[in-house]
Amino acid sequence: MPVRSTVFGLVTLLLAAVAVAAPFTRDAESKSKRIPWNESKVVGSPEPPLPYRVEKAYTQLELFQPVFIRPEPGRERMFLVDHKGSWAGPGGIRVFDDRPDVKTSEPLLHMERLIYGFCFHPKYRENGHLFVISNGPVKEKNKQNRISRFTVDRQPPHMLVENSEVVILEWDSNGHNGGDLAFGPDGYLYCPTGDGTSDSDTLETGQGLDDLLAVLLRLDVDHPAEGKQYSIPRDNPFINVPGARPEIWAYGFRNPWRMDYDHASNQLWVAQNGQDLWEQVYFVRKGENYGWSVQEGGQPFYQERKRGPQPITPPAADHPHLESRSLTGGVVYRGDKLPELNGAYIYGDFSTGKIWGIKHDGTKVTYQRELADTTLQIVGFSNDRAGNLLVVDHVGAIYHIVPTPPQTTPSNFPRKLSETGLFKSVARHTMQPGVIPYSVNAQLWSDGAHKARWLAVPGDKQIEYRPNRGWQFPDDSVLVKSFALEREAGKAATRRWIETRLMVKQEGEWVGYSYRWNDEQTDAELVERNGQDATFEIRDPAAPGGVRQQAWHYPSRTECMVCHSRAANYVLGLSEAQMERVHDYGDIQVNQIDLLAELGLFKNKPRPADKRVALVDPHDASQSLDARARSYLHANCAFCHVGAGGGNAAFEIEFQTARDKAKLYDAPPVHTTFNIRDAKVIASGDPERSLLLYRIARRGKGQMPPLASAVVDDPAVKLVREWIKQLSP
Repeated sequence: MPVRSTVFGLVTLLLAAVAVAAPFTRDAESKSKRIPWNESKVVGSPEPPLPYRVEKAYTQLELFQPVFIRPEPGRERMFLVDHKGSWAGPGGIRVFDDRPDVKTSEPLLHMERLIYGFCFHPKYRENGHLFVISNGPVKEKNKQNRISRFTVDRQPPHMLVENSEVVILEWDSNGHNGGDLAFGPDGYLYCPTGDGTSDSDTLETGQGLDDLLAVLLRLDVDHPAEGKQYSIPRDNPFINVPGARPEIWAYGFRNPWRMDYDHASNQLWVAQNGQDLWEQVYFVRKGENYGWSVQEGGQPFYQERKRGPQPITPPAADHPHLESRSLTGGVVYRGDKLPELNGAYIYGDFSTGKIWGIKHDGTKVTYQRELADTTLQIVGFSNDRAGNLLVVDHVGAIYHIVPTPPQTTPSNFPRKLSETGLFKSVARHTMQPGVIPYSVNAQLWSDGAHKARWLAVPGDKQIEYRPNRGWQFPDDSVLVKSFALEREAGKAATRRWIETRLMVKQEGEWVGYSYRWNDEQTDAELVERNGQDATFEIRDPAAPGGVRQQAWHYPSRTECMVCHSRAANYVLGLSEAQMERVHDYGDIQVNQIDLLAELGLFKNKPRPADKRVALVDPHDASQSLDARARSYLHANCAFCHVGAGGGNAAFEIEFQTARDKAKLYDAPPVHTTFNIRDAKVIASGDPERSLLLYRIARRGKGQMPPLASAVVDDPAVKLVREWIKQLSP
């Protein structure tokens, strides 16, 4: 039930302007000097610490872009998949000694393919058989998944036997490729596959049994049939089903990313990258159907599509995109260093860095909890022979998961704005000297709310200026944004503060917090971690009865970080494109970037003014239609729709992105078309066929942005419509 707020208090505060306290001083030569801000009380966390954290392993080992790691059976070596071309390939496997002080690794295998993972044959110590799953060739448009067997020499120095590759199985796959291998306790090889596309199962193969896409394979690689390098186990579930591929063990997968077969419990686990709203973890059993693309995990997706013969099995766990955007499967932990986790399947998220554990008794989930919140780009997990639980960070490191040390002092995280050390007067909304106001060129739409912004960098710490995306802030920085609603439509004098959000950086990680203003407008209380909903009455002559209800959502901690993503470098408004403008500081009006440089806030020089990129105000009719529309899309969409962003759509919508690089104009959609004929992301000259316009003009399922708005931005819809009309194909 939403919290209803209709009592406005006895105090009338006019918020047409925010009270300004001098954020800096001016000397006799009219030069600005920084006032140090040392009053911060925004330290620690209001929540108890999670039980585990990560600690870097192999601290002296140089890595590129690690993807997967496993200990070699019978030797004190680790095998590692390491990329040099990100997700474009090529790939390789390297080996290094399993010592904390190891400094170097050696190449074992190079392929002009993208290597996802590998596994060792159960009799690896005798036969040296290494099985590799890859996709490629990297330079070809049409690609194949390939399961290969290589042989590692049994004689020193135990490197790969030349020309030992044997191709076990190959099939077309051009997008969601899956990618992992494991031997079960039955001695058979298991391999999960994706739906083979980069969109919403356009091949409509998810519920089919007639190809090797969107399934889990089970192969006998020790007893090959004539003319093949494998045979079909006799108890595979679809071996006698007409038209079905007998290799299939289970089906209905979108893009399974990492699998583990725990021999001790005979449990097979698969984590899966979801599509629009959910990420999944599956406890996989023989012959089951996991729903894609009729369902996205446990939620409806393409309900009209034909279903497979088996009923759909829901995931053991699913995570909304509020907390997970690209799930990475892991391993069942077997060790004595983390006794609580013994028998738990450990998995995490590439985008948010969160790590969870789950246990299953064969009938139901018996344990599930968040274990750690990290800054890592998690691509894999492993056990090692010493009982350590390892996590692979794609940025270039391997970590141990270790218990969080006991908290020795209680948290005094501020529960009220008045306790943060940011405000000289909360009621007057006056900040402490040294807390610097700023403004942006193009606003993120917040359902018509008025916003005011400040940045606070403690002491003499400095910001690293970057020409693209968000700037790099030092630890203990705090960014402040306050929201106010007009209680009488169209009258700025009736604005009242409803929320202040803080973005706080500690130990290299940003976290968002929301504070809800009281009716008296004297202070604001910290909103709990899961967020809160409210409804405000707005007097509006255009509404029935002269009053309308406006819903307002105070975001959860996790929701804050969905938009403030790693891909956008977390900080959205504090970037060159947004900050290149004149701001009114009360006694002077000056370019914001130049002022921050003069105050010594930057550790490096900004680009010269004539080289800077600047967005424009989307509602400034004196600017070009193209610049206005693209500025709006940058501010409202680009935090996800950038390279490596959280958006599943493939286009890039940043202001600086060239049209021929954007994959946006006249491009086919990768999600649903909403039954729009010949739909394109943007159909040049035809707004009615443009899904981008359709999504920003609606609220509910399919809306864009997917969070933080319950009201359509009508002027923006009109702007984007006119812009699309004049675009040439």
